[in-house]
Amino acid sequence: MNEALKLPNTLTKTDFSFPNQTKVYKGKVRDVYSIGDEIVVMVASDRISAFDHILPKGIPFKGQVLTQIAAKFLKATEDIVPNWLISVPDPVVSLGFRCNPYPVEMVIRGYLAGHAWREYKAGRRIICGVQMPDGMKENDRFPEPIITPATKAEEGHDEDISREDILAKGIVPESEYVQMEDYTRKLFERGSEMADKQGLILVDTKYEFGNKKGTVHLIDEIHTPDSSRYFYADGYEERQQKGEVQKQLSKEFVREWLMENGFQGLDRQTMPFMPDEFVQTVSARYIELYEMISGEKFNPIVSSDINQRIDKNVVSFLKDFKG
Repeated sequence: MNEALKLPNTLTKTDFSFPNQTKVYKGKVRDVYSIGDEIVVMVASDRISAFDHILPKGIPFKGQVLTQIAAKFLKATEDIVPNWLISVPDPVVSLGFRCNPYPVEMVIRGYLAGHAWREYKAGRRIICGVQMPDGMKENDRFPEPIITPATKAEEGHDEDISREDILAKGIVPESEYVQMEDYTRKLFERGSEMADKQGLILVDTKYEFGNKKGTVHLIDEIHTPDSSRYFYADGYEERQQKGEVQKQLSKEFVREWLMENGFQGLDRQTMPFMPDEFVQTVSARYIELYEMISGEKFNPIVSSDINQRIDKNVVSFLKDFKG
């Protein structure tokens, strides 16, 4: 391999045993460690997933980018909705209060892109019970942002679900769901305002909520490239008028690369080989989004042993944490 392309260490697997640890959940990207009954330690790995499959190589600094963007936006929106975050004791670790998660993701879309566009292109005009206008082109702005919830699957694909089905099946109590909808719209508005100041358009995103002692809390991450899609604002209108592809900062380009290489997560499809050059490109995209959305220079933390660093930082924090 070209020495210039030698990639930094990545965090693709964790196996911690923190003091007073009670259980562990390993997700596609994050590993969550429960400490006692009220605290969780969420480790953002460098794993990357698309089409509900984990790709074979880690992406350098991806976990750090996700953690720092999420922390920034959680802090910037705590006047809208209470959230779970207590501290970031390590560049890839978020430590917070345990909340009982609602089994739906609140997806909100300001533009016809991604999954919504694929549905639209196939001739469907209703998504999650929401009517989409006729005569739209890919990446056009909706008259008003639409909320298209999805059920959270432990295995396999998340599935679209309508507001009506969520309430009819009792998946979320109506009063709490109405509150989640209100929070979703306000969070999207705040995220859009913050993106606009940085020359970006927040196209679509998703929020997750949980219940802590009877109160709805925002949990997990927000406005990161894993949960959101961004366009560059400069030239957006011109590209739309010409029918050109929008310049975007999101994980969609990873999905597009996989599709170009014959993979959409379907049966009997084989995950393509990931060249180091592509891994480096993905890492650079994540860093670019961090700098664009935060307006700050990214400071990559390189460690010879990332697991050892995390263990030391989390144990030190827990030792001093009074609750």
